[in-house]
Amino acid sequence: MRFTLSFVASLCAVAGAKPILTPIQMMEAVGPAAGVVITKCSSPGMLALAYDDGPYQYTQKLVDTLTAGGAKGTFFVTGTLYGCIYGQKAALQSAYKDGHQIASHTWTHPQNFGSLSTADLTSQMTKLETALVNIIGVKPTYMRPPYLATGGNVLSTMKTLGYRVITDDIDTGDWNNNTPQQSQALFTRAGASGNGHIPLMHETYASTVNTLTPWLINWAKTNSLKLVTVAECLGDPDGAYVNGTGNSQTAC
Repeated sequence: MRFTLSFVASLCAVAGAKPILTPIQMMEAVGPAAGVVITKCSSPGMLALAYDDGPYQYTQKLVDTLTAGGAKGTFFVTGTLYGCIYGQKAALQSAYKDGHQIASHTWTHPQNFGSLSTADLTSQMTKLETALVNIIGVKPTYMRPPYLATGGNVLSTMKTLGYRVITDDIDTGDWNNNTPQQSQALFTRAGASGNGHIPLMHETYASTVNTLTPWLINWAKTNSLKLVTVAECLGDPDGAYVNGTGNSQTAC
C-alpha cells in the first residue's frame, strides 16, 4: 500500500498535480476557446482573408490567386449550398495542400441556424466533418455560422463539439451587391492598425475572387500585413484540424 501511495504521489508531482485534460480541454489549452465568438485576430500585423459558402466553380481560381500572391486564405465551406461538396473535391484538396485553411460553414447553410435544436446543429456539423475527412483526411476545429447566427443553442453546441466560432470585423457586403470598390473602401476606412481583420467575404461571387481578392493582397503588402489563415491569426497555427472518422461516401 505504501508503495502504491508513493508511486501515485510521484506521478502527481511529475504532472504538477494537474488533472488529466479531455481532448477538447487540451485543444483549448493551446488555442482559442471553443464556443466563444471571435471577430478579429489576436495580434496586429495580420490579415485573415476568409471566404464563405463554397466550394464553388471559383474555388480553384481563388486558391491559385491566393497562392500566387503569397497569401493564405480560409475557406468556410458547406456541404450542399452550391452543389455537392464532392463535386469540388480536387479544388478542396488543392487548397488544403497549398496550406489554406478549410473550415466549417455547416452542411446545408440553414436560414434558421440560430433556432435549431442541439441535435440538428450537431447533425449540420458532423455531416460536413465526415465529408471533409473523406476529402482532405481531417476535420476542422473552426466554423463560421450561417448568417453569423450565434443565438439559441449555437454557442453551447459548438463548445461541446470543440469548434472555435468565427464571425467578422469587416463585412465586405459582397452578398448585398456591394461593388469591389465599395468593399475596398471599407478596408481603407478601417485601416491596417490594431489587431488584424477577419473579413466576411464569399467565394461564390466572381467579383470577390477576380477583383477584390487581388486588391486585398496588394493592400496587405502595401500596409506590411501578413496574409495568414484564421487559425494563424489567432496564434493557433497547428490547431485548425483534428483527426476524424470518414466513410466510403463519394456523393451527397
